Amino acid sequence: MGKRKHKIPLFAQILIGMLIGILIGFLGIWLGGEHVINDWVRPLGKLFIKALMLIAVPLVLISLIKGIAELKSTSTLSRLGGRTIVIYLLTTIFAVLVGMGSALIIRPGEIIGNELVTEIEQKYADDAHSIQIKQADNADRGPLGFLDDIVPANIFEALTENGKMLQIIFFAVLFGIAMLSLSEEKKRPLLAVIDSLNEVVMRIVGYVINCAPVGVAALMAGLVVDFNGNGSIFAALGVYTINVILGLLFLLFVFYPLLAMMFARMRYGYFVRNLYPLQLFAFTTSSSAATLPFTFKTAQEKLGLSQEVTSFVLPIGTTINMDGTSCYQTIATLFIAQALGIELSFAQLLTIIVMTTLSSIGTPAIPGGSYVILAMVLTSVGIPAEGLALIIGIDRPLDMLRTAVNVTGDVTVSAIMDRQVANNTTD
Repeated sequence: MGKRKHKIPLFAQILIGMLIGILIGFLGIWLGGEHVINDWVRPLGKLFIKALMLIAVPLVLISLIKGIAELKSTSTLSRLGGRTIVIYLLTTIFAVLVGMGSALIIRPGEIIGNELVTEIEQKYADDAHSIQIKQADNADRGPLGFLDDIVPANIFEALTENGKMLQIIFFAVLFGIAMLSLSEEKKRPLLAVIDSLNEVVMRIVGYVINCAPVGVAALMAGLVVDFNGNGSIFAALGVYTINVILGLLFLLFVFYPLLAMMFARMRYGYFVRNLYPLQLFAFTTSSSAATLPFTFKTAQEKLGLSQEVTSFVLPIGTTINMDGTSCYQTIATLFIAQALGIELSFAQLLTIIVMTTLSSIGTPAIPGGSYVILAMVLTSVGIPAEGLALIIGIDRPLDMLRTAVNVTGDVTVSAIMDRQVANNTTD
């Protein structure tokens, strides 16, 4: 038998693709071959972006329906379900606000030179004009006009446009809740179909993500040509990375320990010390689902949480609680908007909060799955999805840290619910 070949990890392939794309872009500028980049390289990047957008709608629709419909799979739902989901949503909203606040204060995208920002604004002038028209239309609709963007008049029409993702999410939530009301006998065949559809969608997501190295290389080559080799974009990228890391570390070492202290009566040192091995394991796997067995072990053996609570709260958290991902997506969205010179209105910032909170339920538990969701969030507020090229190349280490945050959030909510169940039993 021949020697087994060692496959290069996907994140390394993407990073290599990013570096190759930058090299191709600078080489094109040096040789005066910008037209070659635009005609023969850039289209490959556009195809990658279109593939991401292609899978966004079915991914969010199927994942949301599946996640909600499976909530009634345990006998403890009647006691824990609603309260657990509310706490998960509240922690996710806080994580989104942390990301938004830090990005608005640090403003990493504005480090780009003024001349380059002007060039970018000219390039995306049509997109900016469309945003201004949409803002004017929203202003004319009155204080409750935003409801038109949430409740669809025709779900099939909404499914044909990525910009109407809020309407798709609304329908998916409504559909999932309706499935919960069915008897197990009637729900079982439909849930089997949803499971199969989810597997198919995840396979397609895998195919698209595997094309990321080529797509990123093509996008970066095009961006270097657009920026005419200006290095300020890479300085901004470094500040963006620091911004994301600071936001995630705040959640890990300030927010969650405080919640555990206030609502689960756990000491700061006890909580952090016992969760450190789990966080390191989640960091290396980049998958909340793959970490779940170790999460159970840590919650029950290290923190002393009951099996009754953890057997329900932790699997639900793996599906719908993505605090780290939501924080990152908010920072990434604002960074790309700042880099492209796009000013976001208060209504658009509110849309980002809602979109990242709800769409976190549909984020696939696989490395790189957040690209699809982020592309959807960008287009929902009128930001060109091509801006993803700025951040995909350095996303892998940030993805690893996001997973550690996600898992820590799951355990924190489990500790809170375990304390509440214990108090109720005592009473």
